[in-house]
Amino acid sequence: MSNSSPVRLQAFLARAGVASRRASEELIRQGRVRVNGSVASILGTKVDPAQDRVEVDGEQVRTEALTWVALHKPRGYVTSRTDAFGRPTIYALLPQRFHSLFHVGRLDRNSEGLLLLGNDGETANRLLHPRYGTTKEYLVDVVGRPEREAIQQLTRGVQLEDGLARADSVDRLHQVDQDVFRIRIVLREGRKREVRRMCEAVGHPVRRLLRRRFGPIELGELPPGRWRIVSPAELGMLRTARAS
Repeated sequence: MSNSSPVRLQAFLARAGVASRRASEELIRQGRVRVNGSVASILGTKVDPAQDRVEVDGEQVRTEALTWVALHKPRGYVTSRTDAFGRPTIYALLPQRFHSLFHVGRLDRNSEGLLLLGNDGETANRLLHPRYGTTKEYLVDVVGRPEREAIQQLTRGVQLEDGLARADSVDRLHQVDQDVFRIRIVLREGRKREVRRMCEAVGHPVRRLLRRRFGPIELGELPPGRWRIVSPAELGMLRTARAS
């Protein structure tokens, strides 16, 4: 007799790292998923991970222990598995056993700070889906002293080429160099180079950008180029967050 509890098929696929829950639902609709040899096209189908054989496109889905890694990405590394220009990627910083993990969100090559990698599509969905409103906190060094008007504009919203972008909060912290000031920005979105584009739109180009928090998971004292396993307590806080 199995000691595991039946779970919805799309949740099983997401937890196994096949795809996000939404993408897993699409795989099921397309008839690409089989359970014990039969096509499963009903989203409510439940499976017992300990007994049922699940296949996607003919390949058996094997569940692995859930693993999440927090990496302090340094500048100069590309958030991808390979790079056509031969630049170093974040996977060069990780042991081989973590090379199968997928990164959640990204940081551009010149940005640094907290980057998460895992094999759990369901948790990744919570981190990225707008309905959960997961916040991300950045420390940003910008050219010029941001005055109240610029800070208010960032929180009211600035018009970018791909739509309105708005920060949850913006605080000016202190001066770090001649005509360079540090601000703290909290966002819920994660569009490409969003923080850089927002700051430039209000007249304060970015000199340095560091992400120090992603949801409940913090960078802490993790040195650049180093990684740590995300604790079960951190993941628990993330999984119990309510959708907005």
